[in-house]
Amino acid sequence: MARRRIAILPDSVANRIAAGEVVDRPASVVKELLENALDAAARAIAVEIEAGGKSLIRVADDGEGMGRDDALLALDRHATSKVRTADDLVGIATFGFRGEALPSIAAVARFEMDTAAEDEPVGTRIVATGGLMAAVEDVVRQRGTTVTVRSLFYNTPARRKFLRSARSETRACAEVVTTLALALPDLGLTLLADGRRLIEALPAPSLEARVAQLLGHELAATLVPVAWEQNGIGVAGLAQRPADAAPGGRSVYLLVNGRPFRDHFLARAAERGYRATIPAGSRPSLVLALTVPAADVDVNVHPAKLEVRFRDRFAVEAAVEEAVHRALGELVAAAPLGPGVPWEHRAVPLPAYGKPEATVHRAAADLFFGGTGETTTPAEPSTSVAGEEEPAVADDGAVPALAPGGLRIVAQVHQAYILVEGAQGLLIVDQHSAHERVLYERAVHTLESGAGTSQKLLFPLTIEFAPAELDAIDAHRELLERLGFELEPFGGRAVIVNAVPAPHPRFDAERCLREVVADLAGNRFGGLANRLERFAATFACRAAIKAGQALTRPEMDELVGRLFASALPAHDVHGRPTIVQLPIAELERRFGRR
Repeated sequence: MARRRIAILPDSVANRIAAGEVVDRPASVVKELLENALDAAARAIAVEIEAGGKSLIRVADDGEGMGRDDALLALDRHATSKVRTADDLVGIATFGFRGEALPSIAAVARFEMDTAAEDEPVGTRIVATGGLMAAVEDVVRQRGTTVTVRSLFYNTPARRKFLRSARSETRACAEVVTTLALALPDLGLTLLADGRRLIEALPAPSLEARVAQLLGHELAATLVPVAWEQNGIGVAGLAQRPADAAPGGRSVYLLVNGRPFRDHFLARAAERGYRATIPAGSRPSLVLALTVPAADVDVNVHPAKLEVRFRDRFAVEAAVEEAVHRALGELVAAAPLGPGVPWEHRAVPLPAYGKPEATVHRAAADLFFGGTGETTTPAEPSTSVAGEEEPAVADDGAVPALAPGGLRIVAQVHQAYILVEGAQGLLIVDQHSAHERVLYERAVHTLESGAGTSQKLLFPLTIEFAPAELDAIDAHRELLERLGFELEPFGGRAVIVNAVPAPHPRFDAERCLREVVADLAGNRFGGLANRLERFAATFACRAAIKAGQALTRPEMDELVGRLFASALPAHDVHGRPTIVQLPIAELERRFGRR
């Protein structure tokens, strides 16, 4: 066998190899051409495809365009207007800095480019086939560039046969256009597929309006704003309300410094922000835009620029998680009954128990948080919207307002829901879900701090459990003890209960313990990643007051106040809403006042 000698590949072959890194399907061609148009300062871009882009891809923009010399250089490998030295690759902020894009595309297709700069008397048309220049001509065109790609992979049949159906490739192209449109709401973008207009995104005034254009008004109505900055990392965008998250069909879009990218771990970090608000298997939709110092993110780690590398990934993931978590803590995240002005939620400090001024709703505080009203002192100050002055039920039956926002308890409905009036409309609070949320956050603190208290039983309980439940007790014995349950084996399937927690006077300790243990044995709260949070959610669900229990006005006032002071007031641990908001605008619309 003859010895093979090393040789330099011809440009035509090298370009085809380079095309495999940058161009693997029609959607990647659309992406490269769109990014080039954006770097040319285009404000309106029209995309047209046929047969999913396999037959035709045309991208026309109103950007800066090129003179003839630049147009010819653009088809040479490693030609670019964005990079001059190796240092320019660090912190690069443009899209189409890779010089291989145009020559790589031209190498595997029938290529045509019309371009004109503003200061040029005539435009330039370049025609190439399989990477070989076929013609250079004058053309009449307004400022901008139009690139037409026909018969993609016509000269590399092995690649062409791996393309998917026209329908699949069309969806992939539409996804590229959608992603870039979300990144730049003030950009005009259209997509025409086989003569049918799939996307028409006119410049939008906000990200919310852009989402409604591209993903539909129904999905947009389920999203709440995200805005947070931590350690120099900014996170903005939209996150879906927990009650609207579903097991499938979610949409997740991530941007960094205006550049779309994919990152499974960041998506998971965002989902961690939903902890204790969505059931297992639910996946919320997200549109998150990160702002990171350019030197702290490397966008050149993937040939097609689909992935990025962060210098401090832990800090970025922590910022994303916290941003989503805080967004869900605002009252605007409550489930709406109709359109209207978003509600605002801000916690207001309430004096800690044990201080002289902390006599507000003493009986109500005992009901919901345990203790005798004389010696109970929590490990940390609590917050509420109850205000600083002592609220009480007036002689005429009127209920004082709750601060802030002039909130006022109106009534309890069907011994299950609490109606709260505010200047922006009406809030409907589910008393069980609300108490569950409050008790969950209190239980998490108790389990983490070990500051729980228990009540000794004069007559200990003897309870029998199934074998799987006994295993669950053994596995969670430490957490049960931290919460206030003192248990000891009694032989066989029996367990003696010597002490129990006392979260409120209506607490049924035996029933709660049985249900908690059954839930733990059945892994009912398996959707929560944190074992401690799973346990706290289980206890809160079983310990909370139930629907059908009548509450006094002070009790309702205290519960609503404690709910609004919690970190995530709008959702219980199952992902159900604790609050439904009915904006005044919707009421007026229903009664024909608008």
